[in-house]
Amino acid sequence: MTDFNLNAVARDQQGKGASRRLRHANLVPAVIYGGEQAPQSISITFKELVKVLESEAFYSHIVNLNVDGQVQPVVLKALQRHPAKNFPMHADFLRVDATHTINVRVPLHFINQESAVGVKQQGGIVSIIANDVEIITLPGNLPEFIEVDLAEVEVGTVVHLSDIKLPEGVKIAALEQGASHNNAIANIHAPAGGASQDSAE
Repeated sequence: MTDFNLNAVARDQQGKGASRRLRHANLVPAVIYGGEQAPQSISITFKELVKVLESEAFYSHIVNLNVDGQVQPVVLKALQRHPAKNFPMHADFLRVDATHTINVRVPLHFINQESAVGVKQQGGIVSIIANDVEIITLPGNLPEFIEVDLAEVEVGTVVHLSDIKLPEGVKIAALEQGASHNNAIANIHAPAGGASQDSAE
C-alpha cells in the first residue's frame, strides 16, 4: 500500500474570516477529531493537499499527519470543495488507532465489464450505480479499494452490496443495519429500444 505523509500547522483562529485569510495565504483550513484528544484546528499547504488528493488511494488510506512535528495517524472523513472550481476548501480528519474499528468509504473497482456474460454474449450494457462503499474495519485491514467481478453477471441481473466478496476483517456498514439496506451497486441491462441477443432468440 502507498504511504501518505502530510504536513500541517496548528491554528488558533477559527471562523469564516480566519478561513478566508488562510485560503488567501494558499493554506487550507482543516480539523482533526476523534480518539481521547480534543478536536484540533490545523492548516495545510494548498499545493501539498491538492497533490495527495490526486491519488484515489488517499481517500481510503491511513495518512501520517505531521502537525508541528507530532505525527498522528488519521483518515480523511470529509472534504469540502469549491462548488465551481472544485479545489479543496476544508478537510476533516479522523484520528485512528490499531484497536478501534473505523468507518471509511473505499472505492469499488468493477472488473471484467467488457467480458461479462451479459455484455459479450448477450449484448447488454453495464450500469454502475455506486462507485464506493462505506466499510467498517480495523485500520490494519483497511483496503485501498474493493474489487467487484462482473464476469458471470447476465443481462437483467442486479448486483447488490451482499454480492461483494469482502477482504478479511471488513464489513459493509449498510448491511450491518439489516437486509433492507442491501442496495444495488451495478446491473447489466438490454440496450434501450432493443432486446439483448439472449432475449431475441
